[in-house]
Amino acid sequence: MEKNIVLTESRFQDPDAAFRLIIEAHRDLDEDESQNLNAKLVLILAIDMLWLKSYISVMTEIKENLANLPVPLENFILQWGDMGTQWGVNRSVSQIQALLFVTGEAMTAEEIAERLTMARSNVSNSLKELLAWNLIRRVPVRNDRRDHFEAEADVWEIAARIAAGRKQREIDPALLTLKSCVDQADNNSAVPEISRQRLKDMLSFTEQVDHWYGQMLSLPRSKRDMLLKLGSRIASFLPMNLRPGGK
Repeated sequence: MEKNIVLTESRFQDPDAAFRLIIEAHRDLDEDESQNLNAKLVLILAIDMLWLKSYISVMTEIKENLANLPVPLENFILQWGDMGTQWGVNRSVSQIQALLFVTGEAMTAEEIAERLTMARSNVSNSLKELLAWNLIRRVPVRNDRRDHFEAEADVWEIAARIAAGRKQREIDPALLTLKSCVDQADNNSAVPEISRQRLKDMLSFTEQVDHWYGQMLSLPRSKRDMLLKLGSRIASFLPMNLRPGGK
């Protein structure tokens, strides 16, 4: 087991030794059947070391490419990518949108791939998704026939388009399902009354949110800004009997 001991002790100090150990392990497998187990263990650990070296190399390259940006911008791109995964959006899609938004530059797919160290195919698929969300657009660049992409810069528009996309993917299907469940429950005597009522309550709430969302989108930008600034003070415009606490 001497080779295993050497590999274990040196795996984080000398990753290049892994390749030599793989060659030796293959030779042991061919030459001596009694050493097969030892050779297989060496082979597994050596391959693991090569993977670790490759992973460190890729992460270093990503860090170096992003290091060309000021630290706050680098952190924004990384954090936006993490947030995207929490919303069910691919990390690559989120990072590309963040890069184009925060830099304000129009970039080609090749430039994006280089800046974020992504596979060209991954970038292409992510750009298609961002175009579908209407969060980026193609822009012409003089004396360059390649497609360039820039991000929507208006924060209100970004929020509205993301909300519209999520409504289409989440709220609309939920409404259809709730309506179907309410209809089926009303025609099924085995469903308890409390279950029927709770399904109706959920449907009513979801419909109100959907209606409110549609109204907010139809408002002019200036009025939406005003509503945000008013916050809870908007209650002062309600009839006295509808104000919180009756005040």
